[in-house]
Amino acid sequence: MINSSFTNNKHLLWRAGFGIGIEQIKDLEKSRTQMILNELFTEEAFLPIDYDTPDITQIEYTNPKATAEQRRLTQKTTQKQNTELNLNFLEKMINSKEQLREKMAFLWHGHFATRINNPKFNKQLVNVIRQNALGNFKNLLFEVSRSPAMLGFLNNQQNKKDHPNENFAREVMELFTMGRGNYTETDIREAARAFTGWGYDKEGNFNERKKLHDAGTKTFLGKTGNFTGDDVLNIILEQKTTAKFITTKIFKFFVNEKPDEKIINSLSESFYQSDYDIKKLMTEIFTSSWFYDQKNIGNKIKSPTELLVGMMRVLPMDIQTPENIIVYQKLLGQMLLYPPNVSGWPSGKSWIDSSTLMLRLQIPQIWSGLRPMEYSAKEDDDMDMGMKSREALNKSFKSPNITIDWNRVEKALTSKKAEDYLIQNTESLDMNIIDQFSDKSVKMTVINLMSTPEYQLM
Repeated sequence: MINSSFTNNKHLLWRAGFGIGIEQIKDLEKSRTQMILNELFTEEAFLPIDYDTPDITQIEYTNPKATAEQRRLTQKTTQKQNTELNLNFLEKMINSKEQLREKMAFLWHGHFATRINNPKFNKQLVNVIRQNALGNFKNLLFEVSRSPAMLGFLNNQQNKKDHPNENFAREVMELFTMGRGNYTETDIREAARAFTGWGYDKEGNFNERKKLHDAGTKTFLGKTGNFTGDDVLNIILEQKTTAKFITTKIFKFFVNEKPDEKIINSLSESFYQSDYDIKKLMTEIFTSSWFYDQKNIGNKIKSPTELLVGMMRVLPMDIQTPENIIVYQKLLGQMLLYPPNVSGWPSGKSWIDSSTLMLRLQIPQIWSGLRPMEYSAKEDDDMDMGMKSREALNKSFKSPNITIDWNRVEKALTSKKAEDYLIQNTESLDMNIIDQFSDKSVKMTVINLMSTPEYQLM
């Protein structure tokens, strides 16, 4: 069974959640790993994410009847709602006791990647992945596949009999379920025919438009019949390659970027036999001794979201201008709701280049008011839409507008070694260098530790 140790506890909290919360520091060293695991798997009543900005009548930007003022108002409201959704999603990651639910939702957010401007549809999809994050992958796949965000992003609203659009059918197999090499171009074409008619109305309700559906016979993955979209998804789930593809992605996300074929084969077989029970799969991973092997600890580069949320969990802070946090997401290359494409975000070393690494190392000093902000975000029409002018944005962004409760941090770390709580693998850490640039206060020690390359790893 699990070896209950401080190192294992830290490892579990970073992988199954977003790191140590300040309130967990007190008892972490003496807590049993099994107890932490039980807490991570405890689910509370589901609370959906919402936004407070009032809805307005959605006016299509291309609608010739919309006035310039109407389009401007629509853009402004859309931006405000998506900003709130982003920050409310982030807030759940920071403060929710259901850390595993939010970490799984973060994985699915990148897995089922969409990039649309409609905040109502974004909200619906984010809540679908959060609610089903630890449930059954079949249910998750079906709900995501019927969501207006996904159907709109992958053009299935335009998928009609006699003029099939293959985008959705292709990505469902390539990116969401089976992976390349496990289907043919013919399978894509036949699946696209099965998905004809799948769409949504203006309110975002799923609409199976019978008159637009190709009711002819189809041959898909070796089976022949008058298949619908539901039939295609069920046939995909019958393939063991689907269980292995999802298990591999989960292993690389939670355990190690380098897949262990033997372990993955065993996990994927159990996942398949359980009828795609996500919670059961995650339990098997986190209770296995190999999860706590030294080779799996402190070996993953934190994504920008994991880096920012991890800092916010251990440094209680008051953020006067929360929208500035979205600019940090953008600068670091991971803005929630806006993946670069349908493949989602990259991982590993792709997070690090000369500019992002320097900003990563300087964020603790910037947020503590010790260094000015000297970066500006690249332009992006989707992300910038409706935001204040770039000059005004950059001017307001120079000041972090963040107040950290250092008294609480100092109280939490009194008589403790800060490096043991902030760094996953302290072997390569030279505390002499940390002390050299510190006045020995808890505040400066924490800032300097968070400014090290070692803090970038989890």
